Order: sequence, then structure tokens, then C-alpha cells
Amino acid sequence: MLVSDFDFDLPEDLIAQEAAARGRSRLLVLDRHTGTVEHATVVELGKYLRAGDLLVVNDTRVFAARLTGHRVPSGGAVECLLLSLPEAAAGEAVECDALMHPGQKLKPGAIVRFAGEAGALVGEVLEQRFFGRRRIRLRPDSTSRVDTLVEALGHVPLPPYIKRPDEPADRDRYQTIFASRRGSVAAPTAGLHFTPEMLDDLAARGVERTAVTLHVGYGTFKPVRVERVEDHVVDPEPYEISNAAAAAINRAREQHRRVIAVGTTTTRALEDAAIRGGGTLAPGGAFATLFIHPGFEFRVIDGLMTNFHLPRSSLLMLVAAFGGRDRVLAAYGSAVQQRYRFYSYGDAMIIV
Repeated sequence: MLVSDFDFDLPEDLIAQEAAARGRSRLLVLDRHTGTVEHATVVELGKYLRAGDLLVVNDTRVFAARLTGHRVPSGGAVECLLLSLPEAAAGEAVECDALMHPGQKLKPGAIVRFAGEAGALVGEVLEQRFFGRRRIRLRPDSTSRVDTLVEALGHVPLPPYIKRPDEPADRDRYQTIFASRRGSVAAPTAGLHFTPEMLDDLAARGVERTAVTLHVGYGTFKPVRVERVEDHVVDPEPYEISNAAAAAINRAREQHRRVIAVGTTTTRALEDAAIRGGGTLAPGGAFATLFIHPGFEFRVIDGLMTNFHLPRSSLLMLVAAFGGRDRVLAAYGSAVQQRYRFYSYGDAMIIV
């Protein structure tokens, strides 16, 4: 299968630069069995679910991964996007992966400093890696924790196709209302649409809910550089499924109730865990290495709520694997014609 089979024309003005208020976005509804498309709004989600359905969300939390500072001693400007942020005690240094600019001047041994009213972090480049990545050591210049300073000094890591600086409002809007476990550099965007009122409505309709955790890495924006879909490799992402979540999901499947995944990240965690468990989800953590594309046999999910994805992207391939390539691309064509808003801050679709 060719990557070009997942191309489509998207007017640039349909790429959402601002988020609508939660619950105000549009919702395209695709019946994956018939190809029928309906147009609704996300607050009407409950109309397309049924009592007994189990909604599974991702409760990861985005951290303020983009740091701006200067090189020491030259004073030249530096931008650093942290790709991971390990836990550490107060005053302790951490080692993490990062993308840094200007890359040609940031070789092993280079020192950088990020400072603000909350304090300062000093970084040392330890290693150069592929595609501009660096291994760096971050240490606080005080007894503060590194993660506390990152949250205070950092910026919201808006996706590269949002062509504006982050604003204070993005600190809240680029988090889901489920966000509780820090670790992502990108939001699980399907979850951005939910409001407490929507959750109350779903509960009143008999829709159950549980959460898993998958920390979204920068690989979610990784371009597919090969010609054949099967030759692409996705980056691993850590996930964890609690005892309660595993029990709820296994129970729903045993009772032949539908499992509805909110987002491609949730889907990847569930399907990866099912393969590792031989068909049954076991609680615990692992790294999702699964690349889902057409031909994949889904073991867990019966429905998928997701935003609209980039042409030729691995996420579009996942959606096409579930909904069918022709039907999904036809739905995308309808979304373009109806001027839906695309990507992270855009509108949503549900496939059932």
C-alpha cells in the first residue's frame, strides 16, 4: 500500500489556529458499515452512543515543553523542545531528549540557560542524535524541582501547524478536562471537546467511562518519509492501564457492549495491550510500538472519536484502518466541502 493513497487536498485556511469553546465544535458522524455521513455538533455525541457503551479516554497531561533561553557564554538565543521529562527530587538534575535550535551551534558540551521570575535551569548538551535530537542534562540553579521550573518557565508546545505563539489561554485549552498525569508533548486532541455537562449527559444516557494513560510523544508529528506504508516505523510511546480500567474494558467486551475510544492515542494503547495480553487487557505499563494501518485486525474498539488528521500521516492511516480508506477519505472530502476545521484545535468526527 502506498503512502500517496492517503493524500487529500486541504485548503490552508481550514487548519484551525484557535480552539472553539469546549463543546462548540462540529462533529462528523461516519457509519463505517454503510459509509453514511451525518453532520452534528459535539454536544450531540450522546445521540450516536447507546446505553452500555464504554467510553475510554486518555488522561495524560501536556507539560510546558518548549523552553526559550540563551547560550552560555555567547548569549545567543536558544529554543528547546523537551521530548521527555523524568521525575527528580528537589535540586536534582535530569537527563532528557530534546529538539534544539540553532542545532549547528549546540554540540556536546554546549551550555544553555533558561531563566525567569521562578528561577533558572541550566542545560548541558550530552549527545547529538538523529533528526536534530539531543540528549541534554537539566539542573536547577536552586533547590527547586526541574519539573516545577519547566512548568513555570516553559511554553505550551502547540503543534507546528499552528502558526502563532502560544498564549496564556492555551495553558488551559490545550489540556483535556481528563488531564491528570503529566508526560505528553502534544494533547490527545479528541478529548479537548468534552465538557462536564457533556459527561453528565452521557452518564444519564447510560454510557460508562474509564481512562487509560498514553503519553503522546513528538513522533505523533513525524512525517512518513517512505513510499510504502508498511515500511514506516512509529515511535514508541509509554502507556499504562489501571486495574479498574482493564476490568471495565474486559467486562464490556465479555458482555458484547461497545468500546468507544476517544482518540487515536487511546486506540493505540488499547490495541497494543490486547496484542500483548493475547486478546485480554492486562493492567500495567508498556511502550506502544504498534503501527495501525489498513489490514489491521481490531481486537478492542467498536467506535472511534477523533479529530481530522494530516494528509499522508500515520494517524490518518489508523483512522482509515478502522473506518475503511475509501469511506474515511470520502468523509474527509465532505468535511472539506462543509468547511470543517482541521487538526488539533479543529472539529471532530466519530466512526461507529
